[in-house]
Amino acid sequence: MSIIQEFREFAVKGNMMDMAIGVIIGGAFGKIIDSLVKDIIMPLISVITGGGVDFTQKFIVLGANPNNLTALDALQKAGVNVLTYGNFITILLNFLILAWVVFLMVKMINKLRKPEEVAAAATPEDVTLLREIRDELKRRPQ
Repeated sequence: MSIIQEFREFAVKGNMMDMAIGVIIGGAFGKIIDSLVKDIIMPLISVITGGGVDFTQKFIVLGANPNNLTALDALQKAGVNVLTYGNFITILLNFLILAWVVFLMVKMINKLRKPEEVAAAATPEDVTLLREIRDELKRRPQ
């Protein structure tokens, strides 16, 4: 078997195709979540926290700022060392929302996969016998 044939078998296997499809859908899903956070959730958080709050513009200047720049873009272009914790908060919120949505999706898929267990599990004989003994003891006069 030639190496080209081996590679073709490897690439066409179900697991490889499933993984490729998952990566593509995951990339598209990531863009949806980014938009959800940036365009919907962050504005709501800004309103709740008093308005005007934009986490992406939250930063701490760590280096010398000789020109007394105040805008993040200007500081970064000037090469000033800046700790952009607001960007981290935004990415963390993106991750938490993404994890929550994936959790809900997996939960829904698992619910659809499991057949409804309507019939109750049969009670073991020893438990049934112990219940009968308990009931009989309750009925006896003391």
